[in-house]
Amino acid sequence: MSTKTISLLVIMAVFLAGAFISVLDPTQINWTWFVPVLGVGLVALYIYKKAHHVEAKASHRLSGNLQILDTSLANILGNLEALNADSENLPVYEARFEIDRLLREDLNHFANARESMKHVFGLQNYADVMSAFAAGERYINRVWSASTDGYVEEVRSYLERATQQFREARSLFAEFQQQYQSTPSSV
Repeated sequence: MSTKTISLLVIMAVFLAGAFISVLDPTQINWTWFVPVLGVGLVALYIYKKAHHVEAKASHRLSGNLQILDTSLANILGNLEALNADSENLPVYEARFEIDRLLREDLNHFANARESMKHVFGLQNYADVMSAFAAGERYINRVWSASTDGYVEEVRSYLERATQQFREARSLFAEFQQQYQSTPSSV
């Protein structure tokens, strides 16, 4: 079992022990028992956070996640451009199904791997990419809602806006990835 798993199990046990100690006496908490149990929980939480941080910064994981991020952004942008190019022929009520079919998996993959950008590109560059990504994702959600309600012009308008945001996110990601790869200490 990994350090993370053990510390998570300890945190759960501490929670249960704390709850048990709290209900032993309905009028008072036995602080003699409660404080040490809380201390064990805090130590376990610290160990969990430290193990998670070490795992997140592992070079093989960062490299794999960068590939997932790059592929996901490329797929999302490509599919949005294809939807945009044929938006005149896209039945308004079908747009939401096309979004689910073409984009959801890549959006989820990107969201699951995004934390690696913090470690590789730095916090500000992460924020720049995520700002464009989040705006694009909001526009995709608006397309989905407009499709459900049958608003043709909104579907087209927000498809274009989402495409622009993902172009920006992809461009920023590529720029930061190029900078990362050109540094001597890169993975």
